[in-house]
Amino acid sequence: MKFSRRYVILTLLLCSVFLYKFQIMDMDNAVLGEFRGGSLNTDTWNSMVADDVNSQEIKLVIDNKEFTSKRYDFYMDDNRNIMVPVSIIRDVLDCSAHLYEDSQLLVEKHNLSATLVLDDTNAVSTGESVSVVSPLTKVDGEYYASLNDLSNLLGYGHSFDYETNTLVASDTAENTKSLPASYDLRERGRVSAIRNQGAYGTCWAFGALTAMESALLPEDFYLFSVDHMSMSNSFYMTQYDGGEYTMGMAYLAAWQGPVHEKDDPYGDGKTDGSLKAVKHVQEMRVIASKDISAIKEAVFKYGGVQTSFYNSLSNAFASSPYYNNETKAYCYIGTQKPNHEVVIIGWDDNYSKENFSVPLEGDGAFICQNSWGSSFGEQGIFYVSYYDTNIGTHNVVYTRIDEVNNYDNIYQSDLCGWVGKMGYEKESMYGANVFTAKSNEDVAATAFYATAPDTEYKVYMVNNFEDEKSFHKRVLVAEGMLEDAGYYTIDFKEPVEVKKDERYAVVVYVNTPGATHPMAIEYDSGDKFLDKVDLEDGEGYISYSGAKFMNVKEKQNCNLCIKAFTNNK
Repeated sequence: MKFSRRYVILTLLLCSVFLYKFQIMDMDNAVLGEFRGGSLNTDTWNSMVADDVNSQEIKLVIDNKEFTSKRYDFYMDDNRNIMVPVSIIRDVLDCSAHLYEDSQLLVEKHNLSATLVLDDTNAVSTGESVSVVSPLTKVDGEYYASLNDLSNLLGYGHSFDYETNTLVASDTAENTKSLPASYDLRERGRVSAIRNQGAYGTCWAFGALTAMESALLPEDFYLFSVDHMSMSNSFYMTQYDGGEYTMGMAYLAAWQGPVHEKDDPYGDGKTDGSLKAVKHVQEMRVIASKDISAIKEAVFKYGGVQTSFYNSLSNAFASSPYYNNETKAYCYIGTQKPNHEVVIIGWDDNYSKENFSVPLEGDGAFICQNSWGSSFGEQGIFYVSYYDTNIGTHNVVYTRIDEVNNYDNIYQSDLCGWVGKMGYEKESMYGANVFTAKSNEDVAATAFYATAPDTEYKVYMVNNFEDEKSFHKRVLVAEGMLEDAGYYTIDFKEPVEVKKDERYAVVVYVNTPGATHPMAIEYDSGDKFLDKVDLEDGEGYISYSGAKFMNVKEKQNCNLCIKAFTNNK
């Protein structure tokens, strides 16, 4: 039975009057009082309050970020605690949150940690045994944890306003950006298998897929096919040619992969282009160059970070003046550009500078996973100094990896992804791609690249597109700000219906501070890898201010990197 807020408040006032007048409150027995022969105990009262709260939209305002029960499935339990899905705790509390063995939740924030056990009020808080009010629970296949308990354990102040149905919480730590002095994903079971690229130039693909596999651990263990990523893509290349991180991003963003290693084994010189992706990668963040704190935070929250550095070693058994084989420590300081990709899986601020073969200003190193097998380093792991010239200059972390049923269809014309940028020599511009619906569908989301940090965006839809004049009837469907550069999927506030064979346009406005060319494009840069690029499969438009649009091919022969995702009616 659901009770309105007015009824609940009236009941509370009546009970308070009787309790005060007749002094019948018994706190030890948790009896609120008797009214006409009946008693209202704590369990009954809490259930009534929770029922009223759950009958309305619940809002969470955490460190000025807002989440609502209209979009996310959270609720108030009979302990009057807000229960949130484990899958969103990472984003709600800006922390690391992972489920182990389907029964233990480990949440880490700053130097604090909390381990909750399924259906158990006993928990561990930074090494100490504690009790929680609402245990970790599982409802209809989804795990839920108490936001109230986690807030108490992780140093958050919080309160619930029943008038607005809103829980407000804020981090009360003295330094809200603090991270542990050392952190190692190996100790948390979040490092994927050590593999060997052999004589091929496939480190870029190993780096991408190893970081992805780490991002999915410990909940899901995958071994993805490097052969498929390096051979079944839209670039003109062999496995000996090498590659770089934007190629992996393009392959994943296009849903060309990943596929299982067992379905396309490594090193046999062949691939199966008919295989379908087993995951849909919807978000990949590019961490700012040499931002050591941001790289650490990405490892802490999401998992392994794909990065590049200059490697002077020719193989796992070679020697180099920049590599100390005894300590497995590497540091290069010079003018050579990056030529090898690895995955950062941790850090140690106190790793001694004496462990390196070159003189350094201070201590500190990233813990990195290589793709040279277990014979290299510490079973495939080695240390790279913070002072290395190139480590941390190009960094990708995989932050949204969905199941393949997230959307039914993808519309795209940028299979080679972010090759270059275009713009009007200013920070903002409009770009639009036109697609034709294959059936009666709901357009649910778009995806595009933020070419630099702090990109503000607005997304519009245009139904029944005819020509450039149609852009005047565009309707706003999403807006926001993207903290990091990278590839993002933006879900619409409400899906937009399109009919079979209807032409529709997705319009994206971007404002990127400091940029002169803020829009990512696919074009023929003259690089041999792009000999197969198809620039005839798209219909794109650009605009300086949103008032007048022109076909992008009138300015440059290219495709805009704007996709659409739909669900069948």
